[in-house]
Amino acid sequence: MMKNLNRTILTSLLFMLSMTPAFAQDGMEEYFYESGKIKVVVVVAFVVMVGLIIYALSLGRRLKKLEEKKS
Repeated sequence: MMKNLNRTILTSLLFMLSMTPAFAQDGMEEYFYESGKIKVVVVVAFVVMVGLIIYALSLGRRLKKLEEKKS
């Protein structure tokens, strides 16, 4: 079960990274690069993704404990 969760997370992350240029608006990308704020955007996105991964893993552990307790 944990392998499937890890694969799902990795696949989702890679899909989101590949779709990033499609979500960029006309002047937004240039503005962030020119002003040097692109680093902040990348760091915030990274922190959010790490938080979601940690949450998913902890939720998986809790579910596993409940399944073991039920058996």
